[in-house]
Amino acid sequence: MKKQSLHRQYNFPDADLYLQCMERIQYAHRDIKEFTQYGYDIERLKGFKALCDKFRGLPDDDELLGDQMITTDKKYAAAEALKTTIRSLMTRVAIKYNNRSGRYRKFGTAKMGDMTDAQLIFCGRRVVRVARQQIDFLADVGVNENVIKRITDATRDFEKAVNIQQDKVADRDIAVERRIEQGNKLYEELITLCNIGKDIWVETDTVKYENYCIYESNNDQKKARKAKMEAEEQGERP
Repeated sequence: MKKQSLHRQYNFPDADLYLQCMERIQYAHRDIKEFTQYGYDIERLKGFKALCDKFRGLPDDDELLGDQMITTDKKYAAAEALKTTIRSLMTRVAIKYNNRSGRYRKFGTAKMGDMTDAQLIFCGRRVVRVARQQIDFLADVGVNENVIKRITDATRDFEKAVNIQQDKVADRDIAVERRIEQGNKLYEELITLCNIGKDIWVETDTVKYENYCIYESNNDQKKARKAKMEAEEQGERP
């Protein structure tokens, strides 16, 4: 059964989530006496802090994308190196045979620039195989084991670069999923803590109640401040 993809339960940056959690942890420490009455004791608060520290230590997507881009650049360089060695051999083959001949076409290097990674790897292997089959016929144009070995080595290096790049893509996908999973855990705990905090102060302390209100954007904060100011102004009117 295919695993369902995870989705963020919050719609603000991870850095903002971390800061909001740390801020509310400080408020909960201040109000720990009241929190304990809800079964939310100091040990649970320490566990929340530990989750925050773990979340902060996870690599962010920019870091992972950078690693992926580096390996992709190396893959492109390896691909060009392989194409160069193949073209060098095919120049020699074209001298010996017409590039429309069956012996030339047998190498299968047409439209090499449009090949996928997998096709280019197979092309490199095929060129090596066919070149060895015809090495006696191509010796007079300089085709020898050293020329063929350069293609063999370049094919191997390119395949390795492709595998490394694919591994980095997979690593990024896994890391993103792990970050979403950890972020959702933090957000759920943040909601629990804030619900308790609001329930504690809803009837007795407006400022402390506001300490536990979560705003998911600056716009939400502006709306809340505006509504508060309007309410205060109305309260001052005779």
